[in-house]
Amino acid sequence: MAVTIPDPMVDEKFQEALDYLYSFVDYSVERSYRYSPDVFDLQRVRELLRSVGDPQQAYLAFHVAGTKGKGSVCALLASSLRAAGYRTGLYTSPHLTRFTERVQVDGQEIPELSVVELVDALRPKVAAVPGLTMYEILTALGFMYFERAGVDCAVIEVGLGGRLDATNVVEPVVSVITSLSYDHTHLLGNSLSEIAGEKAGIIKPGIPVVLAPQQREAELIVSQAAQDLGSPLVRVGHDWLYAPGRRGLSGQSLAVWSAAEQPLMDAYVQSAGEDEWAPHKFEIPLLGYHQVVNAATAYAALQVGNERGLRIGVEAIREGFRSVSWPGRFQLLSRSPTVVVDSAHNRDSALKLRIALDDYFPGCLVTLIFGASADKDIPGMLDELAPRISRLIVTQAIHPRAADPEQMAELGRGHGLQVEVVVPVAAALERALARSRPDEVVLVAGSLFVAGEALAAWGERRILQAEQQEARR
Repeated sequence: MAVTIPDPMVDEKFQEALDYLYSFVDYSVERSYRYSPDVFDLQRVRELLRSVGDPQQAYLAFHVAGTKGKGSVCALLASSLRAAGYRTGLYTSPHLTRFTERVQVDGQEIPELSVVELVDALRPKVAAVPGLTMYEILTALGFMYFERAGVDCAVIEVGLGGRLDATNVVEPVVSVITSLSYDHTHLLGNSLSEIAGEKAGIIKPGIPVVLAPQQREAELIVSQAAQDLGSPLVRVGHDWLYAPGRRGLSGQSLAVWSAAEQPLMDAYVQSAGEDEWAPHKFEIPLLGYHQVVNAATAYAALQVGNERGLRIGVEAIREGFRSVSWPGRFQLLSRSPTVVVDSAHNRDSALKLRIALDDYFPGCLVTLIFGASADKDIPGMLDELAPRISRLIVTQAIHPRAADPEQMAELGRGHGLQVEVVVPVAAALERALARSRPDEVVLVAGSLFVAGEALAAWGERRILQAEQQEARR
C-alpha cells in the first residue's frame, strides 16, 4: 500500500494561501451586513472570471439554491452524474472539517497544492478588481479548478440567498430550488415571500427550474418568477411524485413516478405490487423523510438534464443515490453508544430533526449537545427540540459567529431542561458519552460548525482507541 508522506513545504504554502483568502472580507463570519447590490456586486466576480477566461463556460452546470436540503441535493446530483460516466465537479460551502471539501472532482477534494497554485494565479487578477470578497475569489478558484480538471458537469451550490450570490454568474442546464424556510432573515427578508424572491433570483430566462415542495406563499413567488422569465417550471410533488418505502438505520428507499403515470401507480397500488408496471425505486443511505424529498428533487433535476441532452439512465441514478455520501446530516456515527450528528440550524430543520428522532429512535432518551451561531433562531430551534430532550449540554464552536453558551443555557433552563455548559465541542462530546445511559441517543446539532468539530473529535477518538487496542496486543 502506498504511503503519502506529508510535505511541510506544501502545508506551509497552503496555510499561506488560506491566510490570503481570509484576508478579504468574509461575509460568512460577519454578524451583520447589508445584503444588497452595493455590497454583493456580481459585476466584481464577473470581471474576475472574465480575466481568467470565464472558466464557468467550459462545462454544463446544475445550480442549486434553497434554505435546507441544497447540499444533499447537490451531493445526490453529483453522485448520479459520476455514475453516468460524467467527470463531475461539486462546489459547496461551508465545509465541515476541511477547507478542501468545498471543491471536489469525482468525489475527490481539491489537493492543497492545487489551491496554492490557483491562488498564486489569481493574485494579480484579484489586485485589479477592487472590493472582492473571500467567497467571490473562492468561487472563481473553484470554477478554474473544474476547467483545469476537465469536468463535463459541475454541481454548484448557492452560498447565501441566490440573486446576489457569486455563483449566480453561471448559465445552468437547470436551476433547482430546494425547501425554503426562515433563515438569514436579517439579510433575505422577514417573510417567505421575500426569501423566495431572493432564491428565485437564480432562475435564468428560458432555463428550466425544478422546485421542491414549498409552502404556498413561497411557491407562488417562484412560479411567478419562472413565468415572467419564460422558464419551464417542474414542481416536485405535482409533476414528479414520490413516496417513501422501507427505512432503517442503514438507509431508506423511495419510489418516484411522473404525474402522467399516476393512473399506472393507482393500478400498481391496487394490485399490491403485482402489476406489470412499477415506479422507479431507489435506495439512499441518507436518513430522515426530508431526504426522500431531496432525492425526488434531485431525480427531477436529472430528468431535466436528460431532456436537455445529457444521458443519465435510471441505473446510473440508482447507483448514484445508493453510493452518495453527505456527512453531518442525521449521520449515525455509532450504535453502541448511539451517536448522531446533524447540521440542523434553523427552526424548520430542527422540526425535521425531531421527526427523524421519532422515526428512528422512538421513545429513546436523548442527550443533546447544542451550539449555534448568534444570528440563528436559537429559541425556535430549542422550542422544536426540547420535547425530545432529556439532557442538554450547551457548547460553542470555534467560530466568530458562535453564540454565547451561557445565554443558550438559560434558554434551555427555560424549557425545564437539565443543562450543562461544556466547551469546547470535543469536551462536550466526551461528557455526553461518559454520562450516557443504555439505549440513550447522544445527538449533536444546532450548527454546521458544531457538527464539523464533533465529527473531527469523533475521528480523533477512533484513532486513539485504535492505537490503545494495538498497544494492548
